[in-house]
This record gives sequence, C-alpha cells and structure tokens, in this order.
Amino acid sequence: MAKALMIGAVLALSGCATALPTVQVTRFHLNQPIAPGAVRVEPFVADDSMEFQTYASAVQGELTRLGFPAAGADGGQYAAVIHVTRDTREAMARRSPVSVGIGGGGGSYGGGVGVGVGITLGGRPKGSVVTELRVQLKRRAGGDVVWEGRAQLDARENAPAAQPGIAAGKLAAGLFRDFPGESGRTITVK
Repeated sequence: MAKALMIGAVLALSGCATALPTVQVTRFHLNQPIAPGAVRVEPFVADDSMEFQTYASAVQGELTRLGFPAAGADGGQYAAVIHVTRDTREAMARRSPVSVGIGGGGGSYGGGVGVGVGITLGGRPKGSVVTELRVQLKRRAGGDVVWEGRAQLDARENAPAAQPGIAAGKLAAGLFRDFPGESGRTITVK
C-alpha cells in the first residue's frame, strides 16, 4: 500500500512538472560587450496600469541583478523600453505569423546591424493565453538599441502561469537568462 502511494505521488508530481509552461526567448544584439549602467524602465506606449508596473518591476529586478541598477532623476545611461501583449492563442494565430527584429547601433563599440525573423505557428490547445514581453535596451545618448529580446509564455487560461504576476517574473527571468544571450537564436527556458 505504501509503495503504491509513493508511486502515485511520484506520477502526480511528474505530471505537475510537465504541466509547467516554458518560455520561448529570442534575443538580438551586436555581439559586443554592453557596459553596465543605470537604466530606467519605460513603456513602449504610455501605460501606468498596475499590470504594466508588474512587468516593469520584473524587468528592473532582472536588470539590477545584471548590474544595471534603477536610474535616478537623470534617467541613467539606458532606457529599457518594454511592451507587453496578452491575448488568446486563437487571436495571436489570426495575426501575421511573421515577425522581424532589427537592431542597429554605433557608439564606443563600433556599428553594426542585426536582423532576425521569427515565425509563430498556431496549434496550441484552445483556452490558452499567450503573454509576450518585448524589451529594447537603448542608450539614452543617441537612442541606439544595443540589445533587444522577446519572451513568450503560453499557458491555459485558468493556470497560475497565465496570471500577470507569475507570467511577468517567468518571462523576465527567461529573457535575461545568460544575458546577453546568443543573438538571433530562439531558446526554450523552463
């Protein structure tokens, strides 16, 4: 009896482990060092909602961990411009499946341009919420994009990972894992 309960518990836990959604991450940069400096997290489109603040806090936490502390009144050396999209899998599939990321820059490290193309195909079960976090790290002086990334999480509507608080932390952690990451490559983060 005890052995059967233990096997049942192991199977239940393994089912939970496979049910945790993964994050798909793609990043682009100029393959040059990015000097740490103070950064201010800003919305792509004016947004002061609590939901935006949840994502902004998660991004700032990851940037601080990487040596990019929150900027003071001067605005710092960088702006981290973030854009969050949440929608159903079905609505995302109706949009154009091709996205293009382009980064260019100059400054003390030289110049360069990186281009990437991503294709998103449908096929996830109905009732999924897709949350996408995009971040561009720009130099304040000149506005050059030195790094940009996209992280996407697909979770069932009623799953904890579909909630903004959990999704924000998981997306930001995945996006900044092994920063700056390999440019143009999509990885899966558990």
